[in-house]
Amino acid sequence: MDLVVFSEHPVPFDGLAVLPAQLDGSRGDNRLPQTHCQIQAVNDWQAIQCWLAEFDGSPQTHRNYRKEAERLLLWAVKQRHKPISGLLREDFQAYQAFLLDPQPAAYWCGPRAARYTANWRPFKGPLSEASRRQSLIVINALLAYLVDAGYLRGNPLSLIRRRNKLLTPQTGEAVAQERFLDQETWGHLKGYIAALPQGTQREIEHFERTRFLFHFLYLLAPRVSEVASHSMNSFREFRGKWWWFVEGKGGKRAKVPVNNEMLDALMRYRRFLGLEDLPAADDTSPVLRSIKGNKGVSDNMVYRLVKDIAQAAADRIEAESPLQARRLRKASCHWFRHTAVTHGDDSGIGIKYIQASARHEKLETTALYQHAEDHRWHDEWQRLRFQ
Repeated sequence: MDLVVFSEHPVPFDGLAVLPAQLDGSRGDNRLPQTHCQIQAVNDWQAIQCWLAEFDGSPQTHRNYRKEAERLLLWAVKQRHKPISGLLREDFQAYQAFLLDPQPAAYWCGPRAARYTANWRPFKGPLSEASRRQSLIVINALLAYLVDAGYLRGNPLSLIRRRNKLLTPQTGEAVAQERFLDQETWGHLKGYIAALPQGTQREIEHFERTRFLFHFLYLLAPRVSEVASHSMNSFREFRGKWWWFVEGKGGKRAKVPVNNEMLDALMRYRRFLGLEDLPAADDTSPVLRSIKGNKGVSDNMVYRLVKDIAQAAADRIEAESPLQARRLRKASCHWFRHTAVTHGDDSGIGIKYIQASARHEKLETTALYQHAEDHRWHDEWQRLRFQ
């Protein structure tokens, strides 16, 4: 790369492919040995390319994420004289301050211009709080990916994440993200459903429908309207895998993976209804049925079914687990969508796939449900004792 040109004006991401060895990340202080690396990348630019390739199917997301990686890479090289894989906690604190006021402004900021021209600039001006927050969330996702890939030793940004208001939810978001069932409460609810009586035909019908409904809510993270509105042929095989093809909010279409447990639950419910194990392409009958299995159900009916089960489960555990019972009484259908996203993160599913399955447009929406770090924080605080 021509560092003389770079010193005069910034260049876009593709122009940063060849940097001097001390700046390209091949010897970054935060690098793991190359033998640990699970991606074909020997420097930071190549590692970022591997990450961006994960979003090739979403052009807008790819452009937005490239923009944030591009800004960070430019800043690291120009302002800190370091590769991204050499940045430390203090560097990221400095980067947050930089986003608030990119200086020198003549170098960093300017009106929209064609890429690869001398007038192109990575910023129009200082970023708003919302834009800074989005930038840091994307960068955090990049660093987490590179740690998971064995490229970086650790994520320095995560060290300041807890105390940073840009990376913690605002009041309204904090309330929203708490509308989920923790693992213990979810376990109580599953135990209640498994123990539902099956002594009569009516009880068997109630049990089988309830069992399928909660598998559906937990394993596919649907909205309540989607549970009621979709037909059996929304479950389809595609390239050897089963998917749920969903038309969601705003008429947007997507597909969600049907894992083995969900496929087993679907087949069991269909057998109970007297149907073949798997739906045919022309099976337009409703997914969730009335108690007799001969017609569909409304959004309101799904809502009441969930509330009734959660309430009954709360009654069952009230004496032994009052806190969990209290959460169950609050739970509604949408809580199970949040629960699926939260537990997906707890189980180690990559945030990209959680975002895709939940059909969130923005990564920061999915990031609201990442609780693992809070759990570790809480566990560590148990070390503080009064006696």
